[in-house]
Amino acid sequence: MRRNKKEPPIKIISHRGASGHRPEHTLASYELGARHGGDFIEMDLVATKDGHLICRHEQEIGDTTDVADRPEFADRRTTRTIDGHTVEGFFAQDFTLAEIKTLRAIERMGKIRPENAVMNGVYEIPTLQEVIELAFSLTKELGRPIGIYPETKHPAYHVSQDLDLEPPLIAALREAELVGEEPKVPVFLQSFEAESLRRLAETGVPLVYLMGTEEHWLHYTTPDGLAEVATFAHAIGPHKSLIVPTDEEGALGEPTDLVENAHAAGLLVHPYTFRSENHFLPTDLRSDGDPKDYGGFAAEYEIFFEVGVDGVFTDFSRHAFLCREHFLDPQPVD
Repeated sequence: MRRNKKEPPIKIISHRGASGHRPEHTLASYELGARHGGDFIEMDLVATKDGHLICRHEQEIGDTTDVADRPEFADRRTTRTIDGHTVEGFFAQDFTLAEIKTLRAIERMGKIRPENAVMNGVYEIPTLQEVIELAFSLTKELGRPIGIYPETKHPAYHVSQDLDLEPPLIAALREAELVGEEPKVPVFLQSFEAESLRRLAETGVPLVYLMGTEEHWLHYTTPDGLAEVATFAHAIGPHKSLIVPTDEEGALGEPTDLVENAHAAGLLVHPYTFRSENHFLPTDLRSDGDPKDYGGFAAEYEIFFEVGVDGVFTDFSRHAFLCREHFLDPQPVD
């Protein structure tokens, strides 16, 4: 059964902003995601040496900034172990915020998104506070709420480095009046780590437990596992293949019962990540052999909307918006 506009809309979560059109985790990307119809600005948070929260995909910033081209920072290259993985590069924790602000963003997936790579070196690295201010400004200008959807990135690792993410995040939310029964704009807080969500529970903000595809996540896709998640979270953010898997050829298969079971446990479902390029689409929805070209993304959204998801993480908010509009109010064809 199709939903209609009298029911709550499916949320469009602008994944790292409109990251299909601008380098991810920049104010330009976040702004465009909202202007393209996104309901939430989604960002990953990591900490600087002096404890400020900045928006980067990982603690390692060599892939998303021009730091490797800055000779004054050459001695900052190092190797660290994060959640059991050895990583070499440049790490936010070795830079002050003032130093971070001298860097500029670069496109992480330049081969797939060469039009974004043209903008390398243009945009600063934003702070959480700047994103909150942007959400307020866009909410006023656009006449509709633009929420924020921060993720604590590798929070246990940050704890081990005495750079806990949760206290400054909670403080920022309180200062911005984003906690309580009537926050100034909607907020979701997300993490792959349950302990981080438990530490954030005092905010009263809806919490989202992210779920990957590795074997240890499978328990949480069962009714018992979902009941456990419901004790510390309000929603799940599963990899989309946990809802609609692909077969050995990479084509879409039959939906699982994850959405139904999550709803039975009282949990919302916001799967990640929807991208429009052939490189990321199921093989049966690709338009041609060029990985950069757009494929049949509308069909993918339609399938997930039919299954009953409550929102989608997307790099292309405009595509998701148009697909949602058609789904909620399909127009007859003459």
